[in-house]
Amino acid sequence: MADKNPEVPHTGFMRHFIKTSRNRPPVFREIAHGDSPRSLRYRRSVGARSEAAGYGGARERPDSGVARRRRLGGDRRRDELMAAALELFGARDPDDISIDDVAAAAGASRALVYHYFSGKRELYVAALRSAAAGLERRPPPAGGAGSLDALAGALARYFDFAEEHAAGFTALLRGGGAGRCGEVGKIVEGVRGELFASLTRRLPVREPGALLRVTLGSWIAIVESAALDWLEHRDVERRALERLLVDQMVATLTAAARHDPEASHVLHNLKNDR
Repeated sequence: MADKNPEVPHTGFMRHFIKTSRNRPPVFREIAHGDSPRSLRYRRSVGARSEAAGYGGARERPDSGVARRRRLGGDRRRDELMAAALELFGARDPDDISIDDVAAAAGASRALVYHYFSGKRELYVAALRSAAAGLERRPPPAGGAGSLDALAGALARYFDFAEEHAAGFTALLRGGGAGRCGEVGKIVEGVRGELFASLTRRLPVREPGALLRVTLGSWIAIVESAALDWLEHRDVERRALERLLVDQMVATLTAAARHDPEASHVLHNLKNDR
């Protein structure tokens, strides 16, 4: 039998499709009520751009367990995404974290994350760069160069940053582990290079020889390991740990001084320039 309304074919099927669309995924519901896939893509892309511009996004129910989205400027929204990423990267292996995890932690949409970053790798690198820049911007400690007091002040500055930015600090140092290379490796090594240069300026040593270079680099590795352990456990008083690390520098230089006149000279300055 011919359809009563030839201009609207299969009206019975469409009525059934619309009636049952409430049990279908959102995209089927929207298509059933008149939105084409093309118009859906357009509206969703506009929504992401609006959220990036600070006009918010889809509202979350109070009991949804997802952070509410807030109206923020573009730069602040990007910074908030990086801060959320650092919290996650500092607590878990980056390979176990998805863009959806970052979006949920920041109270943002997946589309908004992709508005600012091409993917997880770019977000990870940008987040590590922000943590590295924060550490490098710390003002130098007071105290005379080449003294144990100056060394203690530098350590306090280092641990201040580690405590204030625990997630970023942890993510930064863990980013330099085995298997990390390319941009991430350059960021981590850049931070270590800056710490090494700061240490040699404080001693002071212009261009340390091979044995002194190895000695100072080994001590920096000890400090990094101690800071990560302290952030995880916090079962030792921080100032006591800093004093221990200063003593370890003296002990390391004492051992090196038996083999290297330059290390002996640095050790003499540290002990006598108070």
